[in-house]
Amino acid sequence: MNTRSTLLLLGRLAACNYLLLFQARPLAAQQLPAPRDTSFTVHSAFSKARKTHPNSSVAKPAVPATILAKTNLTYCTIGGRDLQLDVFRPTTNRKKGYPAVLLIHGGGWRSGDRSQHVPMAQQLAAKGYVTATVEYRLSTEAIYPAAVTDLKAAIRWLRANANTYNIDTTRIAVWGFSAGGQLAALLGTTNGDKQLEGDACHKSYSSSVQAIVDVDGTLAFIHPESGEGDDSKGTSAATYWFGASKTAKPELWHQAGALNHVTSKTPPIAFINSSVARMHAGREDMLQKLDAFHIYYEVHGFPEAPHTFPLFNPWFEPTLNYTVAFLNKVFKVK
Repeated sequence: MNTRSTLLLLGRLAACNYLLLFQARPLAAQQLPAPRDTSFTVHSAFSKARKTHPNSSVAKPAVPATILAKTNLTYCTIGGRDLQLDVFRPTTNRKKGYPAVLLIHGGGWRSGDRSQHVPMAQQLAAKGYVTATVEYRLSTEAIYPAAVTDLKAAIRWLRANANTYNIDTTRIAVWGFSAGGQLAALLGTTNGDKQLEGDACHKSYSSSVQAIVDVDGTLAFIHPESGEGDDSKGTSAATYWFGASKTAKPELWHQAGALNHVTSKTPPIAFINSSVARMHAGREDMLQKLDAFHIYYEVHGFPEAPHTFPLFNPWFEPTLNYTVAFLNKVFKVK
């Protein structure tokens, strides 16, 4: 067989394979996520952290025998794109259900993965909570406020599936780290805000939360303490997320700051922070507002810890303990 014949045969075989693949794939197949930005991973964060904290280690506690896991559950489908979460819960049921915690990963609204907080979710579940590690659309896929509306849909999913996972719908908290902390604080301070509610999935259920744990997440984007939005050396993570600089669309940057939404209805909040002050910009101003409204809060800090502290020992366990003590207090768990 000559070269031309060989090429023709290979071409026909490739066309047949493509046709078979196309016929086997439904027209309404799931839209795949945008290519992921993998710049923030546990490995990369640890490589950086151990330069200044050589005795630190990645937190990998044993999986508790007293919990059950359900993974890769779709909580909402938007434009053919399945958004997923993983649920961890105690093995035994309670008549009134367990309080729930939605855990939100960081990564500059552009990177990171929900798997990074599976160890925390597992340990919280062993302490008597139904926990969920959740994905949301990052800035490589959709700009602000998509992440916010996604996460509010996830909270509604928890309520819609409360009977399946034994959740007490009157006690739902959000826990977030870094960009996830910013999102957690924003979710909790915008309970009932129709502008950020979104219009997809389980709309008959509430997205309100009753407690917030903000782990090193900024409270204000346009603030003297904030380092977000400095594009002098390249486009910042926040500028990518908003799709515009803070001078071009300051109203969006202000809207995304939890500091600007504090009211008498803001739920109790715990701040757990590292030594990196800019990561919790606006916190002191927010504390003043919380005091004015007599809203309960706690502040915990690790003065020598790197920003990524909740992922690593020796900070993982005390972060877990602060979280459990706070939630047990505000949810009146005995």
